[in-house]
Amino acid sequence: MPGNAITKQDLMIVGAICARGGSKGVPRKNLRPLAGLPLMAHTIRCAQACPVFQRIVVSTDDHEMMEVAKQYGAEVPFLRPAHLAQDDTSKWLVFRHLVQTVEQMTGHRIDVLVDLDTGVPLRQPSDIVGCVEQL
Repeated sequence: MPGNAITKQDLMIVGAICARGGSKGVPRKNLRPLAGLPLMAHTIRCAQACPVFQRIVVSTDDHEMMEVAKQYGAEVPFLRPAHLAQDDTSKWLVFRHLVQTVEQMTGHRIDVLVDLDTGVPLRQPSDIVGCVEQL
């Protein structure tokens, strides 16, 4: 029905950046410099250039990553529990924890959670916006 259309303005769309401290393949990869910035900073800056997000939230278990994420303007409202930061932890469990925790802290429902993997530093804001608009 035309009167019941949901618009982007009606949705809480959150960009989620998962940055575990215990990376084994490339230790501390999210803090390693790429073109003069920590790897995670590229993802944060790209997300900030996307008008579709109401929030950009980093889920990490690491204090140093928390500080770097905040330095570049992302929210880090909690530290991820250690049991959700293991080599074999499902990312879905991390997403569920992020959504439940942010909703509980803010009282606002998250309608769309967008996974912004730090291992994709060359993506463009238009890539993200296009995906959200397709959704």
